[in-house]
Amino acid sequence: MTGPETIWIIGATEGIGAALAREWAARGNRLILSARSAVPLRRFATELGPEHIPLPLDVGRRDSLEAAAKDVSRTGPLDRIVHLAALYDPGKVGEVDPERAAKIIDVNLTGSFYVARTAPRLLRAGGQLALCGSIAGYIGLPQGQIYSATKAGVISLAESLRAELAGRIDVRLINPGFVDTRMTRRNDFTMPAMIPPEEAARAIISGLNARRFEVHFPRRLTWPLKLLAAIPYRLSMPLTRRLVR
Repeated sequence: MTGPETIWIIGATEGIGAALAREWAARGNRLILSARSAVPLRRFATELGPEHIPLPLDVGRRDSLEAAAKDVSRTGPLDRIVHLAALYDPGKVGEVDPERAAKIIDVNLTGSFYVARTAPRLLRAGGQLALCGSIAGYIGLPQGQIYSATKAGVISLAESLRAELAGRIDVRLINPGFVDTRMTRRNDFTMPAMIPPEEAARAIISGLNARRFEVHFPRRLTWPLKLLAAIPYRLSMPLTRRLVR
């Protein structure tokens, strides 16, 4: 894709989403910015410039997404939709509050499903839909809890969509490693190969402009985890058990 684009970023006010919005805005693109909190969202859109549209949205609620999609449809066909919104709660499976776990599923996995169903009617022919998984979805790791399970589901969803929408929509998968955000600052373990959100944003844009299905970074972390996920359980599980506190 070349020239100015119209891009809808869902999960735009913090972390990777905010850094991505700043980078794309600086390159002359027109953005529709969505997040749950309306006041910070409008403030952020104003910071970026008057051509950018704030559109509050709770992606875990189907009615909220449908209402937002109606507003988006009035702007004309989109070039890209990038879905980054997610919830996270670190801890072991037995320690997670069930109601909180249900909300994480609603936002991370069901929300991605809602976006996937909505995207084809909003994107131009050949437009791009990017869903955000995580390296946490590669393999079940201690303290990954329900977050890792939802991200594994997003990875599978994106793989299915890539086949189902081939020739109509350019489906991509974003799998970040550890990025220095409010979310990862909640972790109480060492996070290798941590990168700032600005570096993550540049990696995403570069990857989405290339031809590969999966955008994953930083490679010094993602490739070892891919290898761990690829080897037989009899070899991988003794390694992951060592990570249990």
